[in-house]
Amino acid sequence: MMENIDNLQEKIKEKYKSLNLDVEAMYKGLLHAKPITYWDYIEVESLLSLQKPRTDFPDEMVFIMYHQVTELLLKMMTHEMKQVCDNDSLTADFFINKLGRMNRYIQMLANSFDVMRLGMDPNQYNEFRFTLTPASGFQCASFRFAEIYSTDLENLADSRLKNNLADNYDIPYLFENIYWQAAGKDYKTGKKSYLLTQFEAKYLKQFIELAEEYKTKNLWQKYISLPENEKNKPELIQAMKELDIEFNIKWPLVHLRAAEQYLDNGSKVIEATGGSEWKKYLHPMYQKRVFFPGLWSKEEMDNWAKEYQ
Repeated sequence: MMENIDNLQEKIKEKYKSLNLDVEAMYKGLLHAKPITYWDYIEVESLLSLQKPRTDFPDEMVFIMYHQVTELLLKMMTHEMKQVCDNDSLTADFFINKLGRMNRYIQMLANSFDVMRLGMDPNQYNEFRFTLTPASGFQCASFRFAEIYSTDLENLADSRLKNNLADNYDIPYLFENIYWQAAGKDYKTGKKSYLLTQFEAKYLKQFIELAEEYKTKNLWQKYISLPENEKNKPELIQAMKELDIEFNIKWPLVHLRAAEQYLDNGSKVIEATGGSEWKKYLHPMYQKRVFFPGLWSKEEMDNWAKEYQ
């Protein structure tokens, strides 16, 4: 039922008075304001003008738009993550609700990868991809933000170093040893690729600042801080494990399968545009990234991702 118009007017007046604004001026502004439209609210023209192919291959448009959709879905994820992390009165029910949203977003990403795997002509891709060098999906900062909001940086350390970290370390040290360094760093020489140095020049300061801010209130730490009766709710544990599976197993695997379709012809593995060893970098069994290690048994950790092969 619609509220009485007189009551609405009184509430509007009180609102603007409380803000020390001229009520008459606000009403005059409302009188002359144009009604909002869908296309203005969603910024449709701006959104649809953001695709700028570098070649004339039609499927490059598919490639660009898919990655733009990915960025939006990851932003939706971090939007939900931040609400949990910044909640000083967190309950299991609120946590479960937000995890449900996060899981739906990452499932959309995983399920939509057929747009890339089946929706582009391989011959076109293997031509226009050279104009993208040295850019790479590795340089997706939104994915890294989601990881930082999710867990302790120690849980993201390179698998070769995870059990051999220095006795005393800080956040910059952890970023030097984070798993995604494997995509652009020679661990024998310490030399970094152009792909990695450009990525760090653009985003590393933001990553470090975010990690400092959320090191005691990422999703994993928020879970640990819950009262026992809250953290032991089966629905919460299941939702967290589901996020680990969707984000750290299923999503990398569908990404790997799509890459295999375009970069692995059976006799020769083609180098990614950024030059990374994409097979090792993408495979979840290789890095064994786990956001919430305390929720998994040793056997489950030892066999991480095997059942999804």
